[in-house]
Amino acid sequence: MAASTSPTTDHLGLVLAVARADAELRRGIDGPLSSGHGLSLGDLTLLWHLQQAPGRQLRRVDLADRVGLSASGVTRSLAPLERIGLVDRRSNPNDARVALAVLTATGDAVTTDALATAGASAEAILTARLSPDELATLATLVSRLVPPR
Repeated sequence: MAASTSPTTDHLGLVLAVARADAELRRGIDGPLSSGHGLSLGDLTLLWHLQQAPGRQLRRVDLADRVGLSASGVTRSLAPLERIGLVDRRSNPNDARVALAVLTATGDAVTTDALATAGASAEAILTARLSPDELATLATLVSRLVPPR
């Protein structure tokens, strides 16, 4: 019979603990984002990637790759942002079969404001739970888990 392992040494347990930490962090940031801007962290992630992109636009498939969703998942996630005027859908001038997601001027302003809210929330959550040294270690370790772009 195998010896019992703790969640920190069991690989699946560790992945599940990271997923739980992700859910807790999202919950802590989603509240202020929702009440202050009508957005979720998932929405803000999409908007942030568009804001960082050249011309504030990306092919939907590229946006999907950046946020770890399927192309259809990004299309579903962008639909409400399009309805409220934060994102436009445009055809790619080089290939009409390819749709672009474009951040509107309103979307750019909302994204900037929402990033300040999310940043303050993230700082409050993380600094309440981790020391500066622990935060530095966490940043290093998480960066090793995320594939480079």
